Amino acid sequence: MAREFTDPRSPHQKIAAEIRRLITRGDLPPGSKLGSTAELMEQYGGVANTTVQKALQMLKAEGLLEGLPGKGVYVRQHVQQSVEPIAYMRPAGPGEPYPWVSEAAKRRQAGSSRLLDVEVVVPPREVAEALRLKDGERAVLRKQLLLLDGEPTELTRSYYPLGIVEGTAVLEKKLIRGGTPALLGAMGFPPREFVDELSSEIPTEEEVVALELPKDMPVLVAFRVVMTDGGRPIEVT
Repeated sequence: MAREFTDPRSPHQKIAAEIRRLITRGDLPPGSKLGSTAELMEQYGGVANTTVQKALQMLKAEGLLEGLPGKGVYVRQHVQQSVEPIAYMRPAGPGEPYPWVSEAAKRRQAGSSRLLDVEVVVPPREVAEALRLKDGERAVLRKQLLLLDGEPTELTRSYYPLGIVEGTAVLEKKLIRGGTPALLGAMGFPPREFVDELSSEIPTEEEVVALELPKDMPVLVAFRVVMTDGGRPIEVT
């Protein structure tokens, strides 16, 4: 006999989930106007006015909806974007900007990056194992915030074996022209391939603050290992 399952979420969370899915799947495209509060109350089984308002507030906080005074509630004029990891691994050519900037420009957006910190650390275990470091061996951590049209989009923590990058611009607290792929290539360690592991997780406090996330929004976490010739790992992001 199948186990009976009951959705434990509150009514406004369920309504927000339904509307969110309609937006992300394109059934409610950018610029669409939602029904009135009364219409939504009826649509979702005669729920209370406050339940609908809580659901809409959640989606406004997530940046999916916006309220226009005197006009109603609309789906914001933006669309979901897919990111191709291979585009950002390619080293920038002479005089070219960081790939994040050039790829954003192709989508008519302004891409930018902000260097938050550079330090020498003993990396987390999974990073040390991916870089094939010995116990206690150190790596350089470069932490950056990537933005699209001024909005924080991605928080990156990139680790490099200290034995490879010591004495180079990787340790300097400033952005690297063309990005680290270009620098590593010039040092004789051209990025050749990468492996990504993806997961969805509840964000840490640092991620909530840096990415300006609303309450309870999960983040997509990509754990990337970049290899050079011979399959040697040179970067974990």
